[in-house]
Amino acid sequence: MSEKKIKVGITQGDINGIGYEVLLKVISNPAILEICTPIIYGSPKVMGYHRKTLDLTSFNYSIIHSASEAADNRINIVNCGDEETKVELGKPTQASGEAALASLSKATEEYEKKFFDVLVTSPINKKAIQSDTFKFPGHTEYLEERLGNGQKAMMILIKDSLRVALVTGHIPISSVATAITKESLVNKIKAFSKTLSMDFGIQKPRIAVLGLNPHAGDAGVIGNEEIETIIPALKETQEKGLLTFGPYPADGFFGSGQFAKFDGVLAMYHDQGLAPFKTIAMDLGVNYTAGLPVIRTSPAHGTAYDIAGKNIASEESFLQALYMAIDVSRARIRYNEARVNPLRKQYFEKGSDNEKLNLKEEQAD
Repeated sequence: MSEKKIKVGITQGDINGIGYEVLLKVISNPAILEICTPIIYGSPKVMGYHRKTLDLTSFNYSIIHSASEAADNRINIVNCGDEETKVELGKPTQASGEAALASLSKATEEYEKKFFDVLVTSPINKKAIQSDTFKFPGHTEYLEERLGNGQKAMMILIKDSLRVALVTGHIPISSVATAITKESLVNKIKAFSKTLSMDFGIQKPRIAVLGLNPHAGDAGVIGNEEIETIIPALKETQEKGLLTFGPYPADGFFGSGQFAKFDGVLAMYHDQGLAPFKTIAMDLGVNYTAGLPVIRTSPAHGTAYDIAGKNIASEESFLQALYMAIDVSRARIRYNEARVNPLRKQYFEKGSDNEKLNLKEEQAD
C-alpha cells in the first residue's frame, strides 16, 4: 500500500527577497508532484514577476480560493495577494511585509481547518511584517500563539544528524540569563527528547547541553548559572532516564567535532546555537518548529536581499525543508499508530483459568 500524498502549505514570505526564487526552482521540478501536493499561499502576479525576472522555466498551476480545492498532481496557488502589490527587489517595504503577513495568516487559518498537512514557510523580514496583528519576533512565536493550543514551541536547526535546539529564542541577550531557570531547562530537555523520538525516530536520544558562560563557567569563576541551574537540571533529567550530558563549553564544542557524538545539542540562546550551525550548514540547514501540533519547517537562510533577483540563490535549504516536513509527518503517523493499541499486558497465576484463556486467544490468533 502506497503512503498518502502529503499536502504541503507553503507561504510566500517576503516578496522582495529570494523566497520566490528558491520556491520556483523547487516546484518547477515535476518530481515534486510525485511526493506531495504543493499549495502556495501567495500571488500569481508576484510569482509571474519573479519567474520572468529570473527567466525560469514555465510550469502549469491552478489558481484556487482555498486549499480545500487543491488538486493532486498539480501546483496549487491560493490567491491571497493584492493585484496592486509592487515588488521592489532587494529591500524591505511596507508592501512586502503586508504580503508576507497575508500569506501567513491565510495559511494558518486553513491549517486550523485541516485543509493541508504540513507547513513550509518562506523567509520574512521581521521588521517589515510587524503590524497590529503581528507583534511577534518571528514565525515561531506567531505559530505558538495561533496553533500551539497552550503548548510551547522550540526552535531546532537541523542538517542530517546535526540537530541544534534553543532554550531561549528571539529575545535580547540581556534577558537570556534570567529567562533560563531549572524548570524551563528541564522542560526544554524533555521536549527536545520527545521530539527526537516522535519526529525523528530516535528511541533513546543522546543530548548534549551547552553551558551559558564562557568555558561553561569554569566551576563558578565566570558565572554561577551552570552550578545553580544547568547542572541541577541535568541531574533531574538523568534521574528520569534521559540521556543528557554536559554542560559543555560552547566555544570549542562544534569546532572539535564533539557534536557528532550526540543526537541533539541544546544551546542556551539564539546565536550560541545558530552561529556555529549556519557556519557548518548554511545552504542545507532547516529551521524546524518542535513542540506544536503543526509541523512547520523553513529554510535556515533569511531573505538575502543582497542577491534577490540575481538567479544565484541556492534552493537546497528550501528543498530540504520540504522533504523534512513530509518525513516528519510520516514519522508522527507511525509514532502515534504504534501507541494507539499497545499490546495488553496479561497478569495471571500459573495454571489459572486466565492463563488457559490467554493461551486459547494466542492459538486463535
